[in-house]
Amino acid sequence: MRLNKYLSEAGFCSRREADRLIGEGRVTVNGLRARIGAELGEEDVVAVDGQTVARRAAAAPHRRRHVYIAYHKPVGITCTTEQDVKGNIIEAIGHEQRIFPIGRLDKDSEGLILLTSNGDIVNEILRAENSKEKEYLVGVNKDVSPEFLRGMARGGIPMHGTKTLPCKVSKLGPVGFRIVLTQGLNRQIRLMCTHFGYRVKRLFRSRIVNIQIGRLKPGQWRNLTDAELRGLLPNRTEW
Repeated sequence: MRLNKYLSEAGFCSRREADRLIGEGRVTVNGLRARIGAELGEEDVVAVDGQTVARRAAAAPHRRRHVYIAYHKPVGITCTTEQDVKGNIIEAIGHEQRIFPIGRLDKDSEGLILLTSNGDIVNEILRAENSKEKEYLVGVNKDVSPEFLRGMARGGIPMHGTKTLPCKVSKLGPVGFRIVLTQGLNRQIRLMCTHFGYRVKRLFRSRIVNIQIGRLKPGQWRNLTDAELRGLLPNRTEW
């Protein structure tokens, strides 16, 4: 197996990012600096910046019909399957199977997004009436006031021909807040903030339903566990 494929399948980064890390001399194989295009044996030990990158355990192939992954989308990656779009999410991940994102996370935002090869589950996760929570940490350009928090939580803000639903909002420091939505309107949080005279400086999605971004670093992905799939899709018995 090629070294860049190993790092991608381990969920450490995309193949493109792997080649960049190798070129910068940050990847070693058995303690020696690796070269781009290197082939690995079964017993070879790979490390990035001195941290060992373990092989990914097989994900019960006899039970899984589809791919389900969690990805830490960096700022600058676009959530599209269009291959001619520079920085598209499919190229960034470099997965060997055909997958697509469940919903969106705009180019200027970062954090957790789910991708799958199973088109049947998309509406089940995205429909607002199914109350699937998505949690975000947001930094804005001025002090977060109690009036702002109440207005955001109350809902009823006109947007895209509809209105925002009530949501959970709490303060995180002078210029930060946490918000939990069940809607998924285009650029919803940014437009909600604009409505009250605020500008979003950083937007980070940390959770989708029961799935936390955890220790995933920007550009890394991992397969969902069986427990996560049961929590995400409780009415399904096959994945």
